[in-house]
Amino acid sequence: MEDKNQTEVTEFLFLGLTDILQEQIGLFVMLFIVYLVTLGGNIGMIILIWTDLRFHTPMYFFLSHLSFVDICSSSSIAPKMLCDIFAEKKGISFMGCATQMWFSGFFVATECFLLASMAYDRYMAICKPLLYTLTMSQRVCVQLVVGPYAMALLSTMTHTILTFRLPFCGTNIINHFFCDISPLLSLACADTLINKLVLFILAGTVVILSGLIIMVSYVCILAAILKMQTADGRRKAFSTCSSHLAVVSILYGTLFFIYVQPGSSPSLDIDKVISLFYTVVIPMLNPLIYSLRNKEVKNALRRKKSFLLGREFGRCFYQCSGGITKRVLRKRWTRLKELTV
Repeated sequence: MEDKNQTEVTEFLFLGLTDILQEQIGLFVMLFIVYLVTLGGNIGMIILIWTDLRFHTPMYFFLSHLSFVDICSSSSIAPKMLCDIFAEKKGISFMGCATQMWFSGFFVATECFLLASMAYDRYMAICKPLLYTLTMSQRVCVQLVVGPYAMALLSTMTHTILTFRLPFCGTNIINHFFCDISPLLSLACADTLINKLVLFILAGTVVILSGLIIMVSYVCILAAILKMQTADGRRKAFSTCSSHLAVVSILYGTLFFIYVQPGSSPSLDIDKVISLFYTVVIPMLNPLIYSLRNKEVKNALRRKKSFLLGREFGRCFYQCSGGITKRVLRKRWTRLKELTV
């Protein structure tokens, strides 16, 4: 083995996205807006689901957890990334790096399995409607949500422990904007063959297993939709499933390209661009896709808007009418006193 600096690494330095000031300003503004939309859209979706009794169904129960996962996934990376854009030294401690990698990996893996649970829910609703209420009980729904968290915990814990048990005795500069597995493995001064093999197997298991559940569910759904007699039923079923398929296609396409593609891995610069998309942009797109493609959500948003505007109008009308009434009574009382005198 070649001689390397044997000083123990206690922190890592990110190269970040760019060093050009104009690009930094543009990236900061764009990513800050994207992060605010992510928080607003997903928090709004959670509030809408939990405050509207029409959405107290298994489908929206899963969707509320998807929004929660998107908030956590984006928040594990975006705030640190935004702070580092203009920083001269983009540093993170050894334990901070391990923590960030664990949380980001945990929530991405959870989202994959959660999308599989949502696909199974749609399969039961469309293919076995008579058994849907009985099968998708509250207990089953909780299990289909807890399961993704548990499987993601096992996968991410394995990656994190194996990665940070490696010796980092060379350079501590990470060619990335957050602590991801691939750029960290390139810094290790030991053989990483086992780590790469475990990464390929576990990442492949997460993506392929959950993707297979989704694929089988939607093949059955498509067959059931084509057998429907009414055009309205087919349109409603397609409308319900199309938003979910859009989310699945975007997320799985990017994850497969980064972690599971055969042959040589993509360059770190391409890796950064794709990672930026699935860590920051996709959590913003999910609530937008579900709200724009889902008629029930759009109707609920209109009702909430009308309700809030109605309350505001009523409050203003009450205050204004109250003020007018007080002025009229005051004038009449003054005139009455004048007449009595």
